[in-house]
Amino acid sequence: MNKSLSEKISRIHEMFEGKKVLVAFSGGVDSSTLAAIAKTCAKSVNLIFVDGTLTPDEDVVYARKVADELGIDLTVIEIDQLEDPKFRGNPIDRCYLCKKGLSKEWIRFGNEIGADIIVDGTNASDLNEYRPGKRALKEAGVRSPFLEVGMTKKDIREYARSIDLSVGDRPSMACFGSRFPYNTEITPERVRKIAEVERIAREVFGIRTLRARYHGNLVRLEIGRDERHKAFDESLLDQFVELVKSVGFTYVAIDAFGYRAGSMNEGTS
Repeated sequence: MNKSLSEKISRIHEMFEGKKVLVAFSGGVDSSTLAAIAKTCAKSVNLIFVDGTLTPDEDVVYARKVADELGIDLTVIEIDQLEDPKFRGNPIDRCYLCKKGLSKEWIRFGNEIGADIIVDGTNASDLNEYRPGKRALKEAGVRSPFLEVGMTKKDIREYARSIDLSVGDRPSMACFGSRFPYNTEITPERVRKIAEVERIAREVFGIRTLRARYHGNLVRLEIGRDERHKAFDESLLDQFVELVKSVGFTYVAIDAFGYRAGSMNEGTS
């Protein structure tokens, strides 16, 4: 671990020293690494996972697995974001609305257990993307230690690997809301269809990093750039298209550029 990264970790230790810490947990590399750091220096650590309508099923399973690996208590709370008509309409500030709702759950639970500090895994690399949710976190008083000390996603993965954390190389995940163009209504049926397309893509092509983006009767598949070659098999493509059409889509497209975070923000400004 280089000196610069070591200094950043030390600053986070100072934030947590002697405190009861609640980590907003997803089971991804960011929140898992933050929890691992907290465990080394905090008075106590708790994890909270909010299982929403837009949360992929495998994320809940993975979160429990990583919490067990860390040896930290995990509390799972279920909510339905689609009960809110404004959120369901998928406005451009959807991420703000989502984080605002999540923050309420984190704070409510944090008050129940007497947490001194509530933190999430937002990091310095997130500054390069459109992330209106950061404002909701700030308004709620939820702190983002990685962001405060300038730790990037690369830093986090480096530290996670240095402590042999299993999620060190896990692909970045996002809620299913990110699969829909802004102002396109998000419904349980549409979420189900997108989730099924992603399951099919993993099964047929054997890819790890992907997003299925909803465009009405067309679904656009983004594949991790270093995995695009796996979709260049005509027989697999035919199999994939047939299965996806059975889900209810008329047209199936594979994005030539591949996966990139926040692609639904392209052309919005």
